[in-house]
Amino acid sequence: MSIDLVTIKQYFTGLQARIVSELEAFDGLAFRADGWERPGGGGGLTRVIEDGQFFERGGVNFSHVMGDGMPASATAHRPELAGRRFEAMGVSLVLHPRNPYCPTVHMNVRCFVALAEGKAPVWWFGGGMDLTPYYANEDDVRHFHTVCRQAVLPFGGDAEHRRLKEWCDRYFFLKHRNEPRGVGGLFFDDLGADGHTPFDTAFGLTRSVGDAFLDAYLPIVERRRHDSYGEREREFQSYRRGRYVEFNLVFDRGTLFGLQSGGRTESILMSMPPVVHWRYDWHPEAGSPEAQLYEVFLQPRDWV
Repeated sequence: MSIDLVTIKQYFTGLQARIVSELEAFDGLAFRADGWERPGGGGGLTRVIEDGQFFERGGVNFSHVMGDGMPASATAHRPELAGRRFEAMGVSLVLHPRNPYCPTVHMNVRCFVALAEGKAPVWWFGGGMDLTPYYANEDDVRHFHTVCRQAVLPFGGDAEHRRLKEWCDRYFFLKHRNEPRGVGGLFFDDLGADGHTPFDTAFGLTRSVGDAFLDAYLPIVERRRHDSYGEREREFQSYRRGRYVEFNLVFDRGTLFGLQSGGRTESILMSMPPVVHWRYDWHPEAGSPEAQLYEVFLQPRDWV
């Protein structure tokens, strides 16, 4: 079947604009607009904030790129698509608040089309969102997962939410550390690639996840933005941010796709936190708030 890339692109660019508008109102400072073109085809618009009143760094990126061959990160789990031309577009965001009591968040919604002469196009959607707290609050985590569940319910009920929640737990896992990156959320990929999922269902779920992001995240940071913190909390935040960097550079499929496809490096690496520290063989003190993150929140759990 044909796929309406114009409608998909209109949704993605509109989603980026809506999210940036709400985040600017929340922070009080404007996001920089940085349009770019990709030498191999396509381009995008990066919206980024640094040293904001609330966000230490944040980026909301739209990209629409195309090329003559699928990058290795895409064909590693879909080898039958090697050699096909492709188009890929989507919105990806990462927000790093300055306050350690406010969690980092990631959201991505995307669409891929693989093309070959004389063959039907192969299309699929992917996306999700996940929360990475430093000093976690159970009410906040439950709220995030509840909104994620509500976004999925019309597209398969609790069984589908459970599947995407567990997929997120598996995906955002640092194998070399044997620990999760955060408290999870939703993750899905290859939705529609089987040829059996209707386009309206796949695109509908993708839109539902994108549209749910602000409701999932803004109430949390609104509650925590004025919590007081000191040097200890900032040090732990910068230590845990190191896990974020490790995952994005070693495992993240979107980062690898962007770099391997000749994407714009500044836009791809906008997800990196601005201040990060690594410590050698560090462990939190037993009974401390820092230990609670590992013992309570970085454990598999049904939050809703």
